[in-house]
Amino acid sequence: MMNCIVIKKPQEQNPLTDFIKTVPYFELVKVCNSVFEAYETLQSQDIDIIFLDTDLPKISGIDFIRSLDTKAMFIFISDNKNFAFDGFELNAIDFLLKPISFERFLKAGNKALMYFNMQSRKISREKLEANGKANDFVLVKTDYQTQVIKLDNILYIEGLKDYIKIYTLKNSKPIITLNSLKNLEQNLPSDRFSRIHKSFIVGHEHIKSINKSQVIIHDKYIPIGESFKNVFLTKIDELRI
Repeated sequence: MMNCIVIKKPQEQNPLTDFIKTVPYFELVKVCNSVFEAYETLQSQDIDIIFLDTDLPKISGIDFIRSLDTKAMFIFISDNKNFAFDGFELNAIDFLLKPISFERFLKAGNKALMYFNMQSRKISREKLEANGKANDFVLVKTDYQTQVIKLDNILYIEGLKDYIKIYTLKNSKPIITLNSLKNLEQNLPSDRFSRIHKSFIVGHEHIKSINKSQVIIHDKYIPIGESFKNVFLTKIDELRI
């Protein structure tokens, strides 16, 4: 859903408001009759897209956009096609020439939605990458040495009383260390690992499939404990992009 505002000339009959209300991915926050109303709205609310006329009282729509420091997208409306170059020079999503048909409006709206979704996915990826860089490895003691294990390589971890077994991509045999599953869980990023059973932690990126009672990683079937099921499945739903 994209929050949007319309900035139009006072008293002008404008089909945009009806068009916006028809499209399910738009939420019309306000119709502004001046740039000053628009300034106030942009200060107080998160706006994703601005529809505005190039010919506005006091200040043109082109100059208004030049004056803004906002990440909002914008689409110009005009009865003068000569403004199109100015609009695209300012990276407008689109330029609508009056009179506006719904078909042409929808084309501009779909273009805005595509850009909005691309930006949302980019932000999600950046967050995941930032978390990965901040927590790229764990250190565990094995025998008489400390071993560095990259998080990308961890398939799953099994708890056995006072010991844990860490199964990785790089080793055919698990890495065994004196530790508790609870303690290790606290040192793993929650967006990349989940405790799904009293005896198991799994790495999200290596999950092949999930059903109501099991997670499959490579050829290993790992049970999902009843007390962990709701939290785990909810987290997986939230991490889907």
